[in-house]
Amino acid sequence: MGLLISIPPEKFYLCGDLIDSETMLRKILILLYQPYKWLIYLPLIAVGTVFFGSLAFTMSILFNERIGGYMGGVLWAKFCGFLVPMLVKVKGREHIKKGTSYVIMANHQSSYDIILLYGWIGVDFKWIMKKELRKIPGLGYGSEKVGHIFIDRSNSRAALESLNLAKKKLVNGTCVIVFPEGTRSETGEPGVFKRGGFKMALDLELPILPVSLAGTRNILAVGSWNILPGRVKMIIHEPVDISSYTEKNIRELMDRTKEIIYKPMREN
Repeated sequence: MGLLISIPPEKFYLCGDLIDSETMLRKILILLYQPYKWLIYLPLIAVGTVFFGSLAFTMSILFNERIGGYMGGVLWAKFCGFLVPMLVKVKGREHIKKGTSYVIMANHQSSYDIILLYGWIGVDFKWIMKKELRKIPGLGYGSEKVGHIFIDRSNSRAALESLNLAKKKLVNGTCVIVFPEGTRSETGEPGVFKRGGFKMALDLELPILPVSLAGTRNILAVGSWNILPGRVKMIIHEPVDISSYTEKNIRELMDRTKEIIYKPMREN
């Protein structure tokens, strides 16, 4: 029963199971990819992450945060994407106005969303991080040096100081990225959008730049180590002007942004 027995049209018995030729080919390709993944890809990713992280830290100290972010973000992501390989298509980059800062909001379905954004969105950006992460050796100090923003919500005064620091950093085209769902979707279906990123956009008086990410969960799904090559797509939408929104109608802003991000998913 371990032999392949062809039966028309393009159906095969594999170990007792009847499968089509496309499924069989995919299983074979996945099997052939495994030695490369474990012996080449993962070791190179580990070495590359340490190398580019150290480079980002050094460049941030010697030059500035933007150069450090490029070295440790863009180049690292391109390196990771090349090794998978991850074939990327970007649509809508003309919607980004040079020199304008945005609160970038994207759907979240894989760890490779981060690599896709770092490598291909084409703007300098920072992450919002909990203040507790600053205490982690290496990560905290390094993140601070490349300019990521730590938010302290322990009291109103600390939160205001964090907000003022963010305002100083998010100028001249430097953006901040938020995953409004807060966590990765296991199914690719829309999750519940949280208020925090939208409240921050209102406080910072920055337009929202909605971004749709597709295909990354086929590269690496939630809870899996089964990394596979594939095609991904990033759609950068027109910015959302927040001037007509306040905390009173923030739900309308949230619903509008969610609709923009997920509309291409439904159409496909």
